[in-house]
Amino acid sequence: MEKYGTTEAQMAAVAVKKPSARRRSNPKAQFQKQITIDRCSGSAYVADPLKFFDCCPFSDGGAALVLASEEVARRHRKPVWVLGSAAASDWMLLGDKRDLSRVRRPERAAAGRIGSRASAPDVDVVELHDCFTIARSWPPRGSALEPGAGGRAAEAGRTSLGGEIPVNPSGGLKAEGHPIGATGAAQIARSSRRSAARPGRARSTGAKTGLTHTLGATPRRSW
Repeated sequence: MEKYGTTEAQMAAVAVKKPSARRRSNPKAQFQKQITIDRCSGSAYVADPLKFFDCCPFSDGGAALVLASEEVARRHRKPVWVLGSAAASDWMLLGDKRDLSRVRRPERAAAGRIGSRASAPDVDVVELHDCFTIARSWPPRGSALEPGAGGRAAEAGRTSLGGEIPVNPSGGLKAEGHPIGATGAAQIARSSRRSAARPGRARSTGAKTGLTHTLGATPRRSW
């Protein structure tokens, strides 16, 4: 917040989604009710500056992905192609991190491994790991949003459904819930369904290329 000027009001804008749009995009979202900026801003602090509505719920859930060879995939009437996939690790403990607002090592590694196969101008929709609203203030490389711009973009409507770069039209972890181990696969499944949906269908956003970003942590340290 100090580095990028992110405000609690901008974080609240991330939490507030129009339920009608969310129901069309993701009828399985755990939370469908509308909340207001005032209600979000006035909720109790969990860990300053995060309030109750800034935090996602831990939930039960599952997801599955089916990977096939190119030959088999081409038989499908509307296959979804994986352009690239990458994973990397970074320091977990905050005291070891050089920059609290970025996860630089995984971002550099992932961007390098995926390469130019999916660049920012090509990305139509992003499924971002928004376990907390503040996570949206540092979007991943390739999402067409500069570091620290997530809060301002949400406040201006740039990341809303129909905006410049829709982020989490499903409602994200904040609305659908966070089943921990299944979360990343669920994000990919949502992105795949959206890319495969025909124009006019409930899940269609007109997206052809999606970017999925997830992260997790294991608090451990070697002495």
